Amino acid sequence: MAHDHSHRHEANCGHPHGHGHGLSPEKLDRAMSLGIGLNLAFVAAEVAAGLWAGSLALLADAGHNAGDVLGLLLAWGASWLARRPPSRRYTWGLRRSTIYAALANAVLLLVACGSIVWEAIHRLSAPERVAGPTVIVVAAIGVVINTLTALLFIRGHADTNVRGAFLHMAADAAVSMGVVIAGLAIAFTGATWIDPLVSIAIAAAIVAGTWGLFRENLDLALDAVPRGVEPEAITEALATVAGVSEVHDLHVWGASTSEISLTAHLVTFEGSDRDAMLEAAHAMLRERFRIAHATIQIESDAACTACPQRPTEAL
Repeated sequence: MAHDHSHRHEANCGHPHGHGHGLSPEKLDRAMSLGIGLNLAFVAAEVAAGLWAGSLALLADAGHNAGDVLGLLLAWGASWLARRPPSRRYTWGLRRSTIYAALANAVLLLVACGSIVWEAIHRLSAPERVAGPTVIVVAAIGVVINTLTALLFIRGHADTNVRGAFLHMAADAAVSMGVVIAGLAIAFTGATWIDPLVSIAIAAAIVAGTWGLFRENLDLALDAVPRGVEPEAITEALATVAGVSEVHDLHVWGASTSEISLTAHLVTFEGSDRDAMLEAAHAMLRERFRIAHATIQIESDAACTACPQRPTEAL
């Protein structure tokens, strides 16, 4: 036979490959359920306070926080889907749903920042009186709730889906803190322009922190090489495996927000032990590059000349 094909998946089907890198599926489920519960309770309290105080600002912020609950549900749903085993129709499973959820969360954050800046610019030209102590107290509670929720996901930063949930809640904590600071500053100075300026500064900080997440997940959605992975280094490492004379047609992409996949063609020397070579290649990819799913095609030196994926300069 001219070609050998090896497919290695370093886990049992249906089980995640360290999703969250520090947050097991069980811990992630608990964190998501607790975060969603805390934020739903806060939304209900904010609506009640807004109606009692007659504050449109509080009611509007309650709507914004309801959007945060949607963002958490999106991240949790994607994490759950990623654990489903492959099927006849979805032979790769649904792991890539985490990429799209993280991308959607990044887009939601950027849109929210745009809304904040738009409203702040409007308030600079037409200052509005900031509501009284009720708003400050509710915003302070928001700082606590959103900070606690963000801390639930801090150990999952290696997974961009979990990092998206973290940034979403950390951004809301920053916005609420801005409301408290602006409210106190206005109470002492009477300068209403402080509120929109603080809002713009916070929005700029959120955009700075979110833009990298957006770009990273857009790259993953387009099957780009995951950040921190160097294909040249992988090619060089595979070329050092005993029995390998050439490496070509290497592709690396993100199977999900926490998994890396690879395919490659390895050309062997005559008489090489192909089984030992495959075992060594898979072990090296797993241990050095954290590649959970590798598909390797082995070609003999004579047969590889007909490989359509072999670059011309290698002939």
